[in-house]
Amino acid sequence: MSKNEKLLHEQKEKVAELQKRKIIEVQNVSMRFRLTDDKIMSLKEFVTRKLSGKYKTSEFWALKDVSFDVYRGEVVGIIGHNGAGKSTILKVISGILKPTEGSVTCRGNIVPMLELGSGFDHDLTGRENIFLNGAILGYTEDFLKSKYDEIVAFSELGEFIDVPIRNYSSGMLMRLAFSIATVVNPQILIVDEILAVGDANFQKKSRKRMLELMSGGTTVLFVSHSLEQIREMCDRVVWLEHGQVQTVGETKEVCDAYES
Repeated sequence: MSKNEKLLHEQKEKVAELQKRKIIEVQNVSMRFRLTDDKIMSLKEFVTRKLSGKYKTSEFWALKDVSFDVYRGEVVGIIGHNGAGKSTILKVISGILKPTEGSVTCRGNIVPMLELGSGFDHDLTGRENIFLNGAILGYTEDFLKSKYDEIVAFSELGEFIDVPIRNYSSGMLMRLAFSIATVVNPQILIVDEILAVGDANFQKKSRKRMLELMSGGTTVLFVSHSLEQIREMCDRVVWLEHGQVQTVGETKEVCDAYES
C-alpha cells in the first residue's frame, strides 16, 4: 500500500468511527410558522374572515437549512440573540415540533428540559404530579415509586408535596419539575436555560446535578444566554443567527467570535 493509499484508508476509518459516534444528526432543517396579520378574537370572527377572503397570514421562517451533528458524550451549546431559533431547534430535536423541511435523527432516549412543568395538572398535589409528569416523560409507575423519596428530597418541598400545586410559587413548581426530569441518567438531555431554577442554593444544587449527568456520559444540548456557562460546560458550540447556522466549532473560538 502506497503512502497516499494508507492516508486515504486512515481517513476513511476515522470518518467511519465518527459516524458510529453520532447520536444526533440535524440535516437541512427548516421551520416555517404562519402568522395571522390581524388579531382574531373569536371562532366566529375567524370563520367570517376566512369565508370573506379577509383572513390574511404571513410566513415566518424560524429556522432555515440548519445542519449539525452531535457525538456521544458531548456537551454542545447553542448560542444566538433573541429570535435566533435556539428554542425552536431544541423543540424540533425533542420531537415537540415537526420540521417543515429536513430531518432529525436521534439514537437514544431523550429527556427534554424545555418548558418545565408544562405537563402538570394544577388541581393535583405535588405527589400526584410526580406520577403524572413522570409518566409523560416515559417513566414507569414502579420506577417512580422507587425514586419518589429521592425526588421529594431533591425538590426540598417537604410537607408541601401533598398540597395542590396551584398554591405553589413558580420557584417551587420549577424545583419539582427539575427533580422529576433529572431523576434518571438519560442518553440525551436537552436543556433550555434550566440553571435559573429556584433560589441561589437550589441553582447551585441543580448545576451540580447537571455536571453529574454530563460527567456520566449523557449527551447534552444546552441553550443559555450566559456565555460564562457555555464556556465552562460545553465542548462545542452552534451559533445561530436569524434561524441559520453562523458557525459550528470549538467553544472558545465560537464564543470569542460571538462576543466580538
